[in-house]
Amino acid sequence: MRANVKQSDRVIIMRCPYCNEMESRVVDSRASEDGSSIRRRRECNLCKRRFTTYERLEEKPLLVIKRGGTREQFSREKLLNGITRACEKRPVSMEKIEALVAEIERNLRDEYDREVSSMIIGEKVMDKLKETDDVAYVRFASVYRQFADVNSFIKTIEQLKNQPDDIEKN
Repeated sequence: MRANVKQSDRVIIMRCPYCNEMESRVVDSRASEDGSSIRRRRECNLCKRRFTTYERLEEKPLLVIKRGGTREQFSREKLLNGITRACEKRPVSMEKIEALVAEIERNLRDEYDREVSSMIIGEKVMDKLKETDDVAYVRFASVYRQFADVNSFIKTIEQLKNQPDDIEKN
């Protein structure tokens, strides 16, 4: 490779999602706010369409202990999907959701070396959603806590309603 070549001029092997061409070039790179990933805009050398990739440090595996006792590898995508569903049609930006996911994942990896209970993950998500959006919190809680009946659901809403910092909202 030549010296003094701009990053945007380098050809990188990355399959285009539109035409499957193997070569693309990086046209823009930006680090995330917390420095945990790099967002790259790429342009396919063949079809000239643009797409985005993310580069993230490969972490050591973190196993999640499910309610039934089974274990599976932690999935950032599952966490993102769950929070996104809870925030659907709410005034919570995708950037905020991604920041929540990054913060929760970072906390889990800092606090737990190899294994973490799905219940701990659920509680962390609920804590963050409670700070972010009450409706998203209730949505997530209804799935996570698997309310047996309407009274359990109403009890959670009453607890949320009676919190001191929510008095101004009512």
